[in-house]
Amino acid sequence: MPSVGVQFSSVVFKRMLKHRLQSRIQNIDVDGSDGAASFGVTSRPEGEPIAPVNPVFTDGVATKDIHIDPLTSLSLRIFLPDTCLNSPDSHAKLQSKSKDNDSFKKKDSSSGSDPNQPLFRRNSINSFAINDIANVSQTGSNGHNRRNSDGCDIDVSLLSGENGAYSGYSPAGKKHRKLPVMLQFHSGGFVSGSNNTVANDLFCRRIAKLCDVIVLGVGYRLAPENRYPAAFEDGLKVLQWLAKQSNLAGCSKSVSKNKRGGGGGGADLRKSDVHNHVPDAFGASMVEPWLAAHADPSRCVLLGVSCGGNIADYVTQNAVEAGKLLDPVRVVAQVLMYPFFIGSDPTNSEIKLANSYFYDKETCILAWKLLFPEEEFDLDHPAANPLVPGRGPPLKQMPPTLTVVAEHDWMQDRAIAYAGELRKVNVDAPVLCYKDAVHEFATIGMLLKTPQAQACAEDIAIWVKKYISLRGNELSY
Repeated sequence: MPSVGVQFSSVVFKRMLKHRLQSRIQNIDVDGSDGAASFGVTSRPEGEPIAPVNPVFTDGVATKDIHIDPLTSLSLRIFLPDTCLNSPDSHAKLQSKSKDNDSFKKKDSSSGSDPNQPLFRRNSINSFAINDIANVSQTGSNGHNRRNSDGCDIDVSLLSGENGAYSGYSPAGKKHRKLPVMLQFHSGGFVSGSNNTVANDLFCRRIAKLCDVIVLGVGYRLAPENRYPAAFEDGLKVLQWLAKQSNLAGCSKSVSKNKRGGGGGGADLRKSDVHNHVPDAFGASMVEPWLAAHADPSRCVLLGVSCGGNIADYVTQNAVEAGKLLDPVRVVAQVLMYPFFIGSDPTNSEIKLANSYFYDKETCILAWKLLFPEEEFDLDHPAANPLVPGRGPPLKQMPPTLTVVAEHDWMQDRAIAYAGELRKVNVDAPVLCYKDAVHEFATIGMLLKTPQAQACAEDIAIWVKKYISLRGNELSY
């Protein structure tokens, strides 16, 4: 059984949540409208504090907020781990150096705990030690250089902008380490939550570090201001935007190469500048520098928490149907954390655990009523029930799917059944069920720092790395 503190907090949480949802439904009934602006609402923390952005690698992850759609309030919070600063070919260089550095190893092992020695850590993909650039700054005589992971001096000014914030991409710059990209959809029953709350920020930072990925926390539009399918379409827009970003970065980089390699006479050079001016300016102005420098969209993972799991699964289905239209983006896996599934025909868990902790069934139905227009309300809607026939593309086309469920969560049976259907068509679809756990046990603020929440994040990282690790560096399971 959950602790007494969790049980008490659950009672208070459910009472407040139910009151808020009922009030919104009453407001709609009185006004006869949702009071929606076309721009939309993407943040409703409901009293939870907001985490400020931090574009400096002070804690191993830099963050940045960006708005990506001029017509709506759709936004992203980018979580960039400091491992992106490691050179992509550092593994090969370090291996070659290790053969000739036996004497250095002996000296290093005998140095004890010398505070002047550089700190080392294990890279989550490769099994060799690398300098921790985020925590160790080795300055030269001029104070402006430090050692990168290859032991070569790099100019800090190339990495940082104002106030030490990481600047990222430059078409004329050196090689950058490419990291997989993970789209994260937060919880909140489609009507509340935010991608920049303290709890969501901490969870995304944890996932970025453990998985060694760039996390894009999606700030999608909320109901009832924006009814279905606004939130689902926003998720798909982010995936399409990621594909455009990759193409723009490639275009800008190729133009830069042409300029640097343009030989011939002055007339030819001026002619090249005229032709390249427009695409170069357009690509450079529209590209997001952190993603252009470090994102590998061919290794894209979708992770959804509660109602975010419904959005992630919808986006994955559309990515499967789009195929090469999303090039170079490729969804290689998805993670559904206690997805917000429901249906008109109740399962055993929906009957026995209807009054479960934090999110009971009655309150969740109120959230579904706020999401769907009144004439479309149906618990067997494809967005709500994953087991409805003809819901999307054939299941055998779906990517590997990890499902996380909690023992004391009334939604567990339908999520487990969906994973079972995927396994029937040979899709890798394991289920992780956590004992004595409640809905959102690994993502809700008061439980985020528990050993169980940390273990869940580590389990997710182990499974995800099976599909995002570069060839030859896969982990063994």
